[in-house]
Amino acid sequence: MKFVTPLKNLDRELARFHGRLKVGAVFVTLLATALLARGFYLQVMQHERYIELAENNRISLIPVAPNRGLILDRRGRILAENYSAYTLEVTQAQTHDLKATLADVGKLIEITPGQLRRFRRLLAESHEFETVPLKSKLSDEEVAILAANRYRLPGIEVKARLFRNYQAGPGMAHVVGFIGRINDRDLKKLRESGREANYQGSVHTGKTGLEQSYETLLHGRTGYDQMETDSSGRAVRMLSRIPPVPGKDLRLYLDRELQAVAEAAFGDYLGGLVALDPNTGGVLALVSKPGFDPNLFVDGIDPETWKSLNESPDRPMVNRVLRGIYPPGSTLKPFLGLAGLELGIRRASDSIVDPGYYSLPNSRHQFRDWKRGGHGIVDLRRSISQSCDIYYYRLAVDMGIDRMHDYLEKFGFGEKTGIDLEGESAGLLPSREWKQRRWKQPWYPGETVIAGIGQGYHLTTPLQLAAVTAMLANGGQRIAPRLVEAVRDPVTHRWYKPPAPPHSNVAIDPAHLAEVREGMLDVTRPGGTAAASAAGAAYAIAGKTGTAQVVGIKQGARYDASRLLREHRDHALFIAYAPADKPTIVIAVMVENGGSGSGTAAPIARKVFDYYLTGKRPEPPSPAQPEARDAAH
Repeated sequence: MKFVTPLKNLDRELARFHGRLKVGAVFVTLLATALLARGFYLQVMQHERYIELAENNRISLIPVAPNRGLILDRRGRILAENYSAYTLEVTQAQTHDLKATLADVGKLIEITPGQLRRFRRLLAESHEFETVPLKSKLSDEEVAILAANRYRLPGIEVKARLFRNYQAGPGMAHVVGFIGRINDRDLKKLRESGREANYQGSVHTGKTGLEQSYETLLHGRTGYDQMETDSSGRAVRMLSRIPPVPGKDLRLYLDRELQAVAEAAFGDYLGGLVALDPNTGGVLALVSKPGFDPNLFVDGIDPETWKSLNESPDRPMVNRVLRGIYPPGSTLKPFLGLAGLELGIRRASDSIVDPGYYSLPNSRHQFRDWKRGGHGIVDLRRSISQSCDIYYYRLAVDMGIDRMHDYLEKFGFGEKTGIDLEGESAGLLPSREWKQRRWKQPWYPGETVIAGIGQGYHLTTPLQLAAVTAMLANGGQRIAPRLVEAVRDPVTHRWYKPPAPPHSNVAIDPAHLAEVREGMLDVTRPGGTAAASAAGAAYAIAGKTGTAQVVGIKQGARYDASRLLREHRDHALFIAYAPADKPTIVIAVMVENGGSGSGTAAPIARKVFDYYLTGKRPEPPSPAQPEARDAAH
């Protein structure tokens, strides 16, 4: 059977074709209209925006870190300065294979294992797009080698960076502090304070000491270079510049040479010393021994060195002057003697008979005097000059812990002094209320007895001791110790004094203060506990020796330092001011496990007094020897 194909309807097919042409024409017209509209929008309506984007592709703003301010001592000698050096830096996001890139760099220049360890630690703390230093302080030869091979080292760049140099070394580490790389915690603080933009281009910030406390002044203001770049991002020429503003310079009250004398005076002992001007609060010297080299931290300390510092039994990273807390021992006695006079509990002429021990009523326990057999008849002045424990056991019981606490609180015991350094400890001024709150226990009479000689719960810092001693020297003016005397503006180059915290005064009867000060003068006169240390001085010293017990001693036992491990020996303390008639310097010394205030701490203070008041430099110290407590309290 055959099928016949029907003939096409030409009119109908032609009509369909014309219809398709019309739909296509409409579609093309709409598309062309859309393209024309988009072109008009981009080229006319958005002209300014895309011109700006094009310029941004052609122009880069490069932040320029400012020079950090200098830190100078009172005579203008540099303690912290800047220098420029080349650094090899790596941007992880731009490297195709970081391990291979590091291996290639190692074939060109020497990269030590320590530098690699530090790099990996910094890399772990950084974002992928941040540059991380691999090696600093490149030689000219190393810079040339890296520049010649830069084309085959993606992500590798040589940059000129500013570095910090601490000329004074370990002796000033706890004062000046150090800078370190900005980490996430630093960035968070900068964001919260609204200062993040000012740290564009900066990689360091102050971490400790004055570098931290005065960071906002020392850092300066970031500048910007407006650079024209080619299609590959390379700089072609500079179009304009907003120069950075350098940080402000700091001049301290502190004397670098006096600091060195004080540090050397400790010999092999550990401890802290602070010297103040009692009239201004200026810190003349602040030694915490041992110290450390702050230059180790500038470029990122390697883990092994950090571990050795952090785990050292000598605790070199701890600022003993600000953060070391110790019982004040007998250095508390002049203040308790003054409290007895001011509160009407004692008169200066009142005397006791010291048999060498004291017992509370209805108790057979004996609180012993440091001197076997006692001191005989003792009045206020002799109680200070001879450091009679029995006098202060009785005074403490008559006064009571509440009145003792309230009076000592006026001087600043148990409070921060307000020095312009971070991390200060407040110490502890015990009270009945404090013990109940802290331990949920009542206060016992025996605790009042030992509080009378600065033992028990009472804790203080060497800085706090110096600050309260300054009040005896200046007549009751409570001042905040200050390290920075003046600030230099980088634009005007003029020095100005930073605002000082307000002073307050403790009202003290001049007659009562005179009695206590005479007792402190007797300490350094023949027969006093520090007479040997003051012998031959061309000026008068008023002071008080002290011994802070580290381990307890059984009833009736005798203290023998030679039989104790060094870390179990008593701490030695000495507070003093000079010249006694018109004081210009106050010193507090604490020698860890030094044995006795008169045998160890007072001689250190004497060397500092001699240099400051007469310019005399001390002879090298003799080897440390254990002291018997009874011979030197």
